[in-house]
Amino acid sequence: MPHTPSLSSPRNQSDVSESAVKLQRLVMGRSTDDPEKKIPNRRLKDVEICVPISYGTISFWLGRKASESQSHKWTVYVRGATNEDLGVVIRRAVFQLHPSFNNPMRVVDSPPFELSESGWGEFEIAITLYFHSDVCDKQLDLFHHLKLYPEDESGPQSTKKPVVVESYNEIVFPDPLDSFFARVKDHPAVIVPRLPASFNLPAPVPIENAKEKKRGDTKDHSLNQWFVNFSEADELLKLATARQQVQAHIVKLRRQLSVIDGLPRPLKPASDE
Repeated sequence: MPHTPSLSSPRNQSDVSESAVKLQRLVMGRSTDDPEKKIPNRRLKDVEICVPISYGTISFWLGRKASESQSHKWTVYVRGATNEDLGVVIRRAVFQLHPSFNNPMRVVDSPPFELSESGWGEFEIAITLYFHSDVCDKQLDLFHHLKLYPEDESGPQSTKKPVVVESYNEIVFPDPLDSFFARVKDHPAVIVPRLPASFNLPAPVPIENAKEKKRGDTKDHSLNQWFVNFSEADELLKLATARQQVQAHIVKLRRQLSVIDGLPRPLKPASDE
């Protein structure tokens, strides 16, 4: 069975799962129009289509079943931030694993975009997303560090609570083709602006391989209970709490400095002449 290399030394195991959310907007460059297309497409100027995504890993310690080469089972994935089907925008995801794996480049051509493996070491996973032809002809490269061991090293690791690390991103497509807009304007995984009622959009055209497409949302996923629920309100609350903690620390340091300044200065020893 394939195994991961020891790219980071195993740490003391813990039963506390870890979740991390990082916010970033990824603006895709405008794709090149294909002059050979028979149906002309218009670009919607000053319009942005936003696709919120979450990507990361969930790793479980194997407990008594663990061995030197197989200590954890893990899953790496790219999902809709609200567990919606991303197949409406993404046509393929490529996961680049460590070279020690058999067939380290894994291609997933349909949602849900994920793969599961097992191993014993941590390493960086490169994730490349390819979009449908009417979305963007440029690929998007993401990077995620597989984490097997929690930060808290106080106590044995549990087989029931995984280590979860996720990143939240918003993929932004500026000046989209009207055909792309028409196809996704009512899709729950995509955020689109409201256009004037007088604006005429073309009839939606199904995406490639629509007949072969299976259900791609992750609402009933077996790992759903561990997915991080991103909330902008929660993030603002965390920022406000952190700001208060910093201000309280500054006040404490100023008080300590004022006490030090109020202490009598030691006399300089007299120099011998």
